[in-house]
Amino acid sequence: MRIRGAVLEEIGRPAPYATSRPITISEMELDPPGPTEVLVRIESAGICHSDLSVVNGARPRPAPMLLGHESAGIVEQVGSQTHLEVGQRVVMAFLPRCGKCSGCLTNGRLPCVPGSAANATGTLLSGGIRIHREGGFVLHHLGVSGFATHAVVDERSVVPVSEKVPPHIAAVLGCAVLTGGGAVMNAGKPDQGEDVAVVGLGGVGMAAVITAVALGRGRVIGVDALPDKLEKARELGVQATYTPEEAIAAGIRVPVVIEAAGHPRALETAFAITAPGGRTVTVGLPHPEAKSAISAAVMTAEARTIIGSYLGSAIPARDIPVYAQMWLDGKLPVEALISSHITLDQINEGMDALAQGHALRQIIDLS
Repeated sequence: MRIRGAVLEEIGRPAPYATSRPITISEMELDPPGPTEVLVRIESAGICHSDLSVVNGARPRPAPMLLGHESAGIVEQVGSQTHLEVGQRVVMAFLPRCGKCSGCLTNGRLPCVPGSAANATGTLLSGGIRIHREGGFVLHHLGVSGFATHAVVDERSVVPVSEKVPPHIAAVLGCAVLTGGGAVMNAGKPDQGEDVAVVGLGGVGMAAVITAVALGRGRVIGVDALPDKLEKARELGVQATYTPEEAIAAGIRVPVVIEAAGHPRALETAFAITAPGGRTVTVGLPHPEAKSAISAAVMTAEARTIIGSYLGSAIPARDIPVYAQMWLDGKLPVEALISSHITLDQINEGMDALAQGHALRQIIDLS
């Protein structure tokens, strides 16, 4: 079938992207789903820093690639070996889980081995490529390629949700909430009475904030360099906000600290404000060559723990329904993470807004 989608033509073009135009809106051919795959009509998709990091070259991927990994839509066709039904609303998860490898047996702590390999090469979990343009392949982004009118994905890359969860909310559950919420619930695991601080208040960081507030175990503290993000965090229920310099100068020490900025200095700040015996959870993804300076002596003397949490240490099939129910129950204000709605044709401008720190989650409306 013919589809329309946002293709990254070349990695590393300079910003502003509205001028350099690394992403084109292209017409493509999409193959039918294979035995373990489904065809999804995309309704909504969110723009995430993981998309931007491919565009700017911080996390190189092969090109051309149909971008987008945070999205939701309706199943329109199913493969012969799938368990989904036509008409179901599904949330995309950007790391498929085979359920059998050594990574999948760690209860979410480690990513799926074949899923990670497929993501790195731009294929689906089966190893196949379903997108074509002008006689050549267009690669898949993290097994999803959700910046398009339709996508073929492995059924292990999607999770069904109630039709009562609207598509713009469902899309954000698949990455921002799964990652930020999971950093709190699966990795940080605050006990009753333990405060939580979040360093870096972008989409993932704000998702960690609303999850920590919903849990209600202790105070929630927000840390960011931008005043408007600190104000937004206060609106979402945090009890105190600081710039990184203010937090360190004030001697803030917190049992559970989530680093969600994806920057080496942010990790240093998060470590500096972690209490003795506390957990520093890093869920941001900086450039692979970036380094942070952490005191080994403090690690030992204060019995500290640093936890790496990829995708919020999540099992999407287990965790997404939990967040969906929290939203349905009025406990998780996911809509507060959405800063604007844009069209597919505005994708380059959307990347600029994200790079400049002006956006939490921009939702591309495709329905």
